[in-house]
Amino acid sequence: MTRVRRGFVARKRRMGILESAKGFRGGHSKLFRTANQQVMKAQKYAYAGRKKKKISFRRLWIRRINASVRGTSSFTYSTFMHALKKKGILVNRKSLSQLALLEPALFQNLLQKTYG
Repeated sequence: MTRVRRGFVARKRRMGILESAKGFRGGHSKLFRTANQQVMKAQKYAYAGRKKKKISFRRLWIRRINASVRGTSSFTYSTFMHALKKKGILVNRKSLSQLALLEPALFQNLLQKTYG
């Protein structure tokens, strides 16, 4: 069986990883082994960060809705969301927070419909 020389393929793989490690400090961007470790670690953090991003935005939307509901009435976020569900008004939290922020009059109208 003939010997397989991986020169081009191996170099291409290594250069791809070193390209991903650009901007890392010191040997983490120059030496293949440490760069490979740091790229794998960065990918793990990026994956976790994408999940945390969803959680943090949901928290932001809930805070905005709560602040708007409390600022204009004596109700809280949880009672408002419960009233919306009982009335059959299906609006997600992102849309509600946008309404509260950009269209306060429309949000007031929605508040009156749920409690009125």
